[in-house]
Amino acid sequence: MEAVFAQLLPMLTALWWPFCRILAMFIGAPVLGEAVTPVTARILIALVLAIIMMPLTGGVAPINPFSLHGVVASIEQGLIGFVLGLAFHFAMSVIGVLGFVVSSQMGLSMAVMNDPMNGQSSDVTSALLSTLSIIIFFSIDGHLVIANVIGQSFKAWPLGSGFGPMLLEAVAYNVAWIFSAAMLLAIPVVFSTMVVQIGFGFLNRVAPSLNLFALGFSMITIFGLLMLVQVVRFIPEHYVRMTNMVLELIRQQMQVALHG
Repeated sequence: MEAVFAQLLPMLTALWWPFCRILAMFIGAPVLGEAVTPVTARILIALVLAIIMMPLTGGVAPINPFSLHGVVASIEQGLIGFVLGLAFHFAMSVIGVLGFVVSSQMGLSMAVMNDPMNGQSSDVTSALLSTLSIIIFFSIDGHLVIANVIGQSFKAWPLGSGFGPMLLEAVAYNVAWIFSAAMLLAIPVVFSTMVVQIGFGFLNRVAPSLNLFALGFSMITIFGLLMLVQVVRFIPEHYVRMTNMVLELIRQQMQVALHG
């Protein structure tokens, strides 16, 4: 029995490091890190991928996970995985920000429903666009792309080698890109509703007796929905382009780590 435990302990120790990185990446990754994915399923998928990717972590000096060095290494693996998952979450966040901007411009921010993904309430437009982004995520095999990135990360940032601050800085600097990309998509809706509001403002000066509040609200909603129909057609292409930008960002950081 002792011989079995002596052989099992090194294997479990080697399994712990990819498990930490993969599970941390799932926490920050889109769809897989949302509340709609059960924690047990997330842990099970991370365990299966950790077993598959165990050969990628070979060739390094063994680290005792119960030592201070092991605790630091566990934090390191978790931080690398979370930052990589957060980078992929940026593309999904653009769609969410777009939904909030569009709903506020159309006056639909009052229509609030329970969001099972985030465990909180959100407007209807954001919920619909988030569902569309989830469909696009799986249609472009986003889950396989994430698995490929986490596998390549073990070559760029192996266990115990640490990682430079360039990865954290690159991800932090790209937070502003979320708002710029969302506003680029929301410009047609914002402009159309602004034109309608200006038109009704002039109409109010001409005919003050009209109830322009009720009429203007419905017209702004109709124009906003018409423009939203036109914008939705370009969301899949825009989402793929944003995902490619995230992959290019990660690829550049991996090259810097490999040649640094």
